[in-house]
Amino acid sequence: MKPDPSDLITQITRRQWLLRLGETVALAGVSGLVPESPLGFFSNEPPPLPPGLYEPSSDHLVRALSGHHLAAAPAGSETDYVQAGASCPLQFFSAEDFNTITSFISTLLGDVPADTLNEVARWVDLWCYSAQGVREAVRNLDPLHRALAAAYFGEVSIAEIEAADPSSVVCQGLTQLNRICRDEHGKPFASLAVPEQQDILRSISTRKYSSLQKFFELVRNEAIRGYYTSAAGLKELDYKGNTYYPYCPGCESTEKG
Repeated sequence: MKPDPSDLITQITRRQWLLRLGETVALAGVSGLVPESPLGFFSNEPPPLPPGLYEPSSDHLVRALSGHHLAAAPAGSETDYVQAGASCPLQFFSAEDFNTITSFISTLLGDVPADTLNEVARWVDLWCYSAQGVREAVRNLDPLHRALAAAYFGEVSIAEIEAADPSSVVCQGLTQLNRICRDEHGKPFASLAVPEQQDILRSISTRKYSSLQKFFELVRNEAIRGYYTSAAGLKELDYKGNTYYPYCPGCESTEKG
C-alpha cells in the first residue's frame, strides 16, 4: 500500500528537514527555482514547526550562499545584512565615559588595531548594559532550573551572579579613576600620556580589596574576552572554526610515546 504523502510530512525528521533544505538551495542555484518552503515539494501543506524552530527564507539563503555580497537585503526578506564597520549606538556609557574606557582598554591590551579596540570597547559597553538583565534573569529562574544550574556550575557561581552588580562597579571605578588622575596629573585618564596611564593602571591593580582594583579586574577580564573573540584575536589564536589539527601545533616530533 502506497503511503499517504501527509504521513511522510508528519514523520519527517530534523535531519531530513536539513537535507531537504540543502536540496532546495542546490536546486535554486542550478535552475533559479526558489520554492517558498523546503517542504514545498510536497503537495500537502506541511504542519507548523515546533516552537523554537523556524523555516529560513529560501530567497535569502540562496542569495547568501551564492556569493552575492551585496549591501542591500532582498526586498521582503525577514532578515537583513549587518553592514561591515557599522557603528552601533552606545548602550551604557556616555560619550565621555566611552572615551575613557577605550583609553583604559587600549592601555591594557597594548598595540591593537583601532577597529579592534573599538569593537572590544563596545563589547564592554554591551556587557555593562546587559548585566542587570542577566542578574534579574538568574534571580527569577524556576526553582528546578536554578537547582540544575547550581548542580552544574556550583552554588557559589550562581550566588555571585545573583548578587553581582558589575555596571555599578564600572561606573564608580570610572569616577574614582578620573579623580585620581586629576589629583595626580591635573587631567582625566583619557588625556594622559601612555606612560602615565600605565603607571595609573599599575597603581590601581595593586590596591587589594579596593573598589578600584575590582573595577580594574572586571574591565581587564572583559577586555580580554572581547579581544579574543574578535577577528584579530581569533586570528592570533589561529582559530580556524569547525576544523581540527592532525597533529599538535608546535610539536614536530613524530615519535610514538
